[in-house]
Amino acid sequence: MSYRLGVDVGGTFTDVVLADAVTGELVTDKVPSDAEQPARAVLHGVRRVLDRTGISPEQIEYFSHGQTFALNTVLQRSGARVGLLVTRGFPDLLSIGRLRLDDPIDLFTAERTPLVAEADVREISERVTVDGVVVRALDPDEVRRAVRELVASGVEAVAVAFLHAHLHPEHERAAASAIAEEFPELPVACSAQLWPEEREYERATVAVLAAHVGGALGAYLAQLAGALRELGLSCPLHITKSNGGVAAVDERPGENLLAAVETLLSGPASGVAGAIRLAAAAGVHRMITMDMGGTSVDCAVVDGAIPYSTQSRIGEFPLILPSVEVSSIGAGGSSVIRVDPAGVLKVGPRSAGAWPGPACYGRGGTEPTLTDAYVVCGYLDPEDFAAGTVPIDVAAARAALEPVANRLGLDLEEAAESAISVATAMMHAQLVPLCAQRGIDTADLVLVAYGGAGPVQAALLARALHTAEVLIPASPGTLCALGALSTELRADLVAPIGWRVADEVLARTWEELAAKARAWYLAQEHTLHPDVQLTRWADVQLDGQSFTLPVALADGVPATVAALREAFAADYRQAYAVDPGDAGIDVRTLRITLAAAGNLPLARRQTAEPAQVRPHLVVENGRAVKGEVHRRPGITAGTEIQGPAVISAPDTTVFVPSGFRATVDGLGNLRLRGEANA
Repeated sequence: MSYRLGVDVGGTFTDVVLADAVTGELVTDKVPSDAEQPARAVLHGVRRVLDRTGISPEQIEYFSHGQTFALNTVLQRSGARVGLLVTRGFPDLLSIGRLRLDDPIDLFTAERTPLVAEADVREISERVTVDGVVVRALDPDEVRRAVRELVASGVEAVAVAFLHAHLHPEHERAAASAIAEEFPELPVACSAQLWPEEREYERATVAVLAAHVGGALGAYLAQLAGALRELGLSCPLHITKSNGGVAAVDERPGENLLAAVETLLSGPASGVAGAIRLAAAAGVHRMITMDMGGTSVDCAVVDGAIPYSTQSRIGEFPLILPSVEVSSIGAGGSSVIRVDPAGVLKVGPRSAGAWPGPACYGRGGTEPTLTDAYVVCGYLDPEDFAAGTVPIDVAAARAALEPVANRLGLDLEEAAESAISVATAMMHAQLVPLCAQRGIDTADLVLVAYGGAGPVQAALLARALHTAEVLIPASPGTLCALGALSTELRADLVAPIGWRVADEVLARTWEELAAKARAWYLAQEHTLHPDVQLTRWADVQLDGQSFTLPVALADGVPATVAALREAFAADYRQAYAVDPGDAGIDVRTLRITLAAAGNLPLARRQTAEPAQVRPHLVVENGRAVKGEVHRRPGITAGTEIQGPAVISAPDTTVFVPSGFRATVDGLGNLRLRGEANA
């Protein structure tokens, strides 16, 4: 028999999913993440699952994992010290950005702090116009002198971002060659090679992020691949990407820099992909995905397909590579509860992490967290949390929250419930504008909740959003790891358009991009991803405008300006509720997306043990009310559970408030509906 392994490396836990390649049956596990050596936690989790099941490494035919390693490296600025080469006259490219201050109206806005220090920027006397005219030729000796100074001062990697290089990359290539002659081991990230798109600031940021993260990510992937090979895995090894796809870990050495920026949103993207696949199997196609772990809540608004954006942000840095559009807030299960100097109750963004973690874990933590509030309110079952592997200290949770309650002048239960309400309000405030921007009514959506803490909070958020239903997958605590197994092989390629576009330019450029995409696909281990689909995109704006719309040209539609204008007009009307009329269009960029779907089946839910029900108290509206505790592994399809109830599972806990009813469908999903929507 053959099996597939999916892993998600989170900030608090590393999740592992082992799937039967024929039946889709799953075995799951969670181990604490290792911030210093994340590959060590992955190896530990894989070993545990294989030992539990008695499956040999040789039986694993596929391995894929998502990670937050690259993202955390950027957010903590813990990667390589980067030097930046720019065209003379543009040393403030990163510090100015689009605006020197992110919010020019706010007098207290902090000034941007670039990832490259001012002392590590070097101006190079080169210049090429947008039409390709060389105003000043590149002097390789000047480049070498600049890099010598940078290396001598302690710089560990170099980014190169010259003016108009997206159209004319020759000077960037020559600079990289000159650097390689003298410093062959020095990582050099050229902006046009990584992502040849206009907008110098964003393109330079891509190069700097790649240089900052590339070395550390390459070392991590090499360590992980080596450890898994030593364990006995001989199958293809994959990493999930920000665009919701996967790529091989065993990339060519020069591709580590591109992989660094392509995987910055690796973990959240695979979660969205997995949630969409499972929800679609249950007949749900319009949803809000809610991934709530120990540190953050990652949400996406899905209207039939994975939502993509080329305007994502990594902390304060823009990311123009296509990525799954995920919105994050710092309100996870380990988020610290506090009262600010003005007496306002706050949740997060600081987290207690996996260690010491919430006070109720009994690992020495003393600060109150959202998980401690869940314990005080009875939303978790202390007798059966994480299948009994994590003991819950109720007294410690109450002691941690007591100072908060005293500061607010509330009873302990009232303070805990208030903290949970604050977390709900934070999520509500994040999601309502996202839906409004798309003209979507939250009442028409289903909330798909996963992550270790998502199912605890989901019904409360659904009530605030007036969503029709909550869907909780069979294994929500490890859905991101399952998503790593469910994602497509996916590649995005881009080509700039620097002149008035014509039919022959569209056809030729798209075909060149398609050829590159097919070559990439053939270089991957693609046996398990046989179904290939190519999508043609263009970034289009009206003549004289500054903001583009991504326009897809459907299969079978000819690659003509007229067809693109018609598609753009339809998208423009949908986006702005205004007809563009006969105004001319300006095509700035052409893109190709290659997606090759996998073939992992979904298992039907099977119940192997009888249901267990116990009486239980939960706090609602400041008072304790009678409810029940159910064990999810024993709930059969068709079962109905009336709230208030707590449903414990090995990887999460589901809270069903009063006024909600939970049912189990044939795939093992829990479906929660409020009385108003029943």
